Amino acid sequence: MVRLAKMRKSTSVSSLECLIYCRNPDTTTGHKEMKQTNWRSRMLFKTFPVRESRHTLRKSYGPTTEEVTRWAQSLDNLLSSKCGLTALRQFMKSEHCEEYIEFWMVCEEFRKIRSNSKLKSRAKTIYEDFIREDSSKEINLDFHTKESLHQSLLIPTQSSFTAAQNRVYFLMEHNSYPRFLDSELYRRLCTIAAGEQ
Repeated sequence: MVRLAKMRKSTSVSSLECLIYCRNPDTTTGHKEMKQTNWRSRMLFKTFPVRESRHTLRKSYGPTTEEVTRWAQSLDNLLSSKCGLTALRQFMKSEHCEEYIEFWMVCEEFRKIRSNSKLKSRAKTIYEDFIREDSSKEINLDFHTKESLHQSLLIPTQSSFTAAQNRVYFLMEHNSYPRFLDSELYRRLCTIAAGEQ
């Protein structure tokens, strides 16, 4: 009985080690040797949604090669991918401009609201968080856009933030998106995606 318990314990430990280290080839160099673990990259990929491989039953984190290739084609492709959105948010957070992607995402959710009472309360919250001067996440908008948004708070519609969202999209497309494609994060994602295929 004791021997059986020891066998089960040793089998579960070795399979656990295999699961931990097969996902990150940087962590082992040989059978018994170990290099220093890059915890920063490991924690980064824990933020990606889990996807199941079509060919095996294992689950993995991160994008596929096809996804990563599509991201380089347009910002729309990047934003429409869950992994892409996560990666862009992580990148923009590292550059201290995450309020733009957060505003864009909030506007996407706002356009789906059907209830007038929810529209009104949510519009006020978005205005307070992102538009009002001196707010912690204030985004860079011109005076006329801010003024029209302030007026629309009286009777908000699903398209109340469309002009501001388009402006933020333009800023991301011409500033953050090209920098993301040139970033170390994107290169690392390409390498990892290629290694998983």
